Amino acid sequence: MNAPQFDVIIVGAGFGGIGASVQLKKMGYENILILDREDDLGGTWHVNHYPGLAVDIPSPTYSYWFEPNPYWSRLYAPGTELKQYANHVADKYDIRRHMRFNAVVNGARWDEDALAWVVALADGETLTARFLITATGYLSQPRTPDIPGIDEFAGKIIHSTAWDDGYDPGGRRIAMIGTGATAVQLIPELTKTAAELTVYQRTPIHVVPKMDFSIPVFIRRMFARLPLIQRAFRWVTDANLEVMMILSVLNFKYFRHLNVAAAKLSSALRFVSIRDEELRRKLTPTYDFGCKRPTYSNSYYRTFTKPHVHLQTAGIDRIEPDGIVALDGTKTEIDTLVLATGFDLWEANIPAIEIIGRDARNLGKWWRDNGFQAYQGVSIPFFPNLLSLAGPYASSGLSFFSTVEYQMRHMDRLFDEVLRRDATTFEVTAEANSRFRERMSKMLGKTVFGRGNCAGSRSYYFSPSGETLVRPASTHQTNSEQDNFPLSDYSIA
Repeated sequence: MNAPQFDVIIVGAGFGGIGASVQLKKMGYENILILDREDDLGGTWHVNHYPGLAVDIPSPTYSYWFEPNPYWSRLYAPGTELKQYANHVADKYDIRRHMRFNAVVNGARWDEDALAWVVALADGETLTARFLITATGYLSQPRTPDIPGIDEFAGKIIHSTAWDDGYDPGGRRIAMIGTGATAVQLIPELTKTAAELTVYQRTPIHVVPKMDFSIPVFIRRMFARLPLIQRAFRWVTDANLEVMMILSVLNFKYFRHLNVAAAKLSSALRFVSIRDEELRRKLTPTYDFGCKRPTYSNSYYRTFTKPHVHLQTAGIDRIEPDGIVALDGTKTEIDTLVLATGFDLWEANIPAIEIIGRDARNLGKWWRDNGFQAYQGVSIPFFPNLLSLAGPYASSGLSFFSTVEYQMRHMDRLFDEVLRRDATTFEVTAEANSRFRERMSKMLGKTVFGRGNCAGSRSYYFSPSGETLVRPASTHQTNSEQDNFPLSDYSIA
């Protein structure tokens, strides 16, 4: 029996794949291959480059704890700096040489005889590896709305994930579909030069003030020379984020008043930004704060008061070659259609590729038939030697880097035991997975998702069957579990 070509294949060269690679190399693995369909690393921060792109949590928190970046230009750094940070980490930890770009993965199947994963690429090549790690993220498969007539539109169509850098919105009549986090950043930028902008809103979003500021050069130099000071600064940004998310969202049962206070802050921002009561009403969410990912902006609400910006909430009936017809019969003539319509999270991102485990079990079908589940957010029964870094219960809704780093801890404990035993395979037991799922379900009962009014939020936190993928735990609690989970929860052989 031939040995697999690689010890580990990682699908995805974003921050998840980079973090997994750093951990593997730390443990002595060098025969690693990282596959990515794009032409460079960085994942979301390579693909997205629309105007106004920036992080939506403080930059110090949105970075690896083991690799702080003292050079963020702002508290909420622009997207280009995240891409630069990805390049820096990959180069410093010698990750880039393991990467293969323009490599589209069609799927992977477990070979029970070879005890290896067989990975099929779109160009027909087949690769084998002892271990498979999927690091495709939650937001890798963009969604194009199924609206009658969209294929007949004669103007320009741009999806936010495939922004045309040569496009000039100056003097254009633009329609934007979507009012999520991307739209909150993009809308104020487009209105600076567009002749007309009509925003088609299905669900309003909670927007709170953005306490953003430029970080002076001398402060950045101080952070570089005195890392402990930057650590203290990060502790503040971490703590603020945890208080908001852990208390008001994940512990909604006990701290509902904090949730209400956050909603009132958003309401106050609308009040000071918009004098038109009817416009304020249209932009006011009817669901509890946190059901749908909130975001930060000081200009979003105010933008709708400009005479050339229009909010359409009647819904879309159809798209014609020269415009959009709303359900109320009104037609808006446009020359550009911008789609800020999010991602096919549950339909196409979890999982992002076809994965076939033991006994020909199809992961996507099994999840949809039996409910979305993953032990500690990374392992699934019947899928040996597989770690999924963007699955059910993986993310707490805080910094994605917190998710990646607790998964690195999990890998450290698990792979260390595999190496100690000189084993070939690992697989989480069905019993351990069931216990974990039941515990998560019980804990979710105290969150805003379980106890709040989330009807009508149309949130990607919820699956079509009503489940939520969020891990209802603090960063400290989650990290502690990765350092101490029972090794008996895995079958290691």
